[in-house]
Amino acid sequence: MSLPVVAIVGRPNVGKSTIFNRLAGERIAIVEDQPGITRDRIYSRSEWNGREFHLIDTGGIEFGDTDEIMDHIRNQVELALDEADVILFVADARDGVTTTDEEVARFLHRTNKPVILMVNKVDDIKYTENVFEFYQLGFEHVIPVSSLHGTGTGDMLDAVVEHFPDREEEEYEEDTIKVSLIGRPNVGKSSLVNALLGEERVIVSPVAGTTRDAIDTSFEYEGQKYVLIDTAGIRKRGKVYESIEKYSVVRALRAIERSDVCLIVIDGERGIAEQDKKIAGYAHEAGRAAIFVVNKWDAVEKDEKTMDRFKRRIREEFQFMHYAPILFVSAKTKRRIHTVLPEVNEVAEQHAMRVPTSVLNQVIQDAMVTTPPPSDRGRRFRVRYVTQATVKPPTFILFVNDPELSHFSYLRYLENQLRQAFPFKGTPLRILLRKKS
Repeated sequence: MSLPVVAIVGRPNVGKSTIFNRLAGERIAIVEDQPGITRDRIYSRSEWNGREFHLIDTGGIEFGDTDEIMDHIRNQVELALDEADVILFVADARDGVTTTDEEVARFLHRTNKPVILMVNKVDDIKYTENVFEFYQLGFEHVIPVSSLHGTGTGDMLDAVVEHFPDREEEEYEEDTIKVSLIGRPNVGKSSLVNALLGEERVIVSPVAGTTRDAIDTSFEYEGQKYVLIDTAGIRKRGKVYESIEKYSVVRALRAIERSDVCLIVIDGERGIAEQDKKIAGYAHEAGRAAIFVVNKWDAVEKDEKTMDRFKRRIREEFQFMHYAPILFVSAKTKRRIHTVLPEVNEVAEQHAMRVPTSVLNQVIQDAMVTTPPPSDRGRRFRVRYVTQATVKPPTFILFVNDPELSHFSYLRYLENQLRQAFPFKGTPLRILLRKKS
């Protein structure tokens, strides 16, 4: 189930980045007193009253400006609004309603989406009266705030959450494997989708997805049911969409949240980019099973060591995903496409694997006898009991004498021992510590 998306928009220098940082709970956006400093949308995850959501910060909109950067920012804002469930429109109480505010308001009315108008910088009582003139922009919710001091943000978030779409449950059979293809634009996701669906013995039936504008594709292969997540979104084309790499992130987040297995598609010809690492990181943090699929391998000049070198590079760049298998394919020539679905089956099975408690405790106790944890001022970390709490991803609770005595390197050692004892191919593991008296 994907989280709602909230986009923060407005003209330059009204305090959008400060608001974003306050809602995100950390200083992510560059805050500088200079118009147009936020060049790209920035993403974060936030929460209010138990409802989680994604937050998008955007560059400031300016109309009637032919400057190339402003065109780029306008494109980014349009893309952000395309994905948003709720729009936060930020204006400046000190300036009053400006011509640009009126243009932005007209632009937002055309989206037919819920808009919360935040009148920012009401830090002084003398600016309070200015708030009333913003009602002329025609929005139901006009909320005075001070992003600097945080006043009014609670009322604003209440209004935002009120407009979130209802949570929808997905109606797929329990044994259906939900697969998403994620990655930068132009890495060949659409071609890969078509190649997978074009395999012999694949029975395809498009069904309407539960997220806006998504068409999930259900199909069956050798008796196993699958759903390809949001392939309509993945296939959505157009110069603007394809040229702005940041656009891929929100769509990837939505797809990741709804899937069991993520195929992280990398362009074998162009190599690995920073954006690939970001998108893969989202899948890892979300606890989804993952497979690296290096596409366009037919276009790569190769010798007998090329594949090994590329594998090493992936392992170096994605150290946090050492568990994910790597496939080399060509969607264009269909080479090795037949290896993808069997690999999906295997990692989906590992992702949902449950280990008997007695076996689990034996593995951990043996590991601690073989390599005892280091002592800390005469005290030593001890695991009393282990149990598996959930699957997808496999999550283990270690009941210990004192969580503070644990060290991340020792927990990594225990994770490696679990992986040696059980395959857990393609899936992250979660290890949680609880104090047992």
